[in-house]
Amino acid sequence: MAKVLGIGGLFFKSRDGDAMRDWYRRVLGIEFTDWGGALFLPETAAAHPGAATVFSPFKHDTDYFAPSEKEFMFNLMVDDLDAILARARAEGVEPVKMFPDEANGRFAHIIDLEGRKIELWQPKPMS
Repeated sequence: MAKVLGIGGLFFKSRDGDAMRDWYRRVLGIEFTDWGGALFLPETAAAHPGAATVFSPFKHDTDYFAPSEKEFMFNLMVDDLDAILARARAEGVEPVKMFPDEANGRFAHIIDLEGRKIELWQPKPMS
């Protein structure tokens, strides 16, 4: 039986794509290509035990995405949550929520330039 292999991309509308790319570059260190997108190669995530791609619908009335009013949230894997948060703070972006360390890693939430919630996740090996 045919099956889905994973997430092939994340595409979203932006009022100002150049400003959005610049924000993600400055705040999160994402490097964009000439065609406007960024590539995250599977071998990069595979080098971090515990990393995975999650696809998970939430209940329609969840407040987990708050304070964003968007119907979705990005979860971005990072290799060093403390360093990413330090870079974000240097750009004036403070976490809206920090989490205690969990069995599958460390998490923090920030909001992007257009109000989308981003969950930053530093995975750790799962037992």
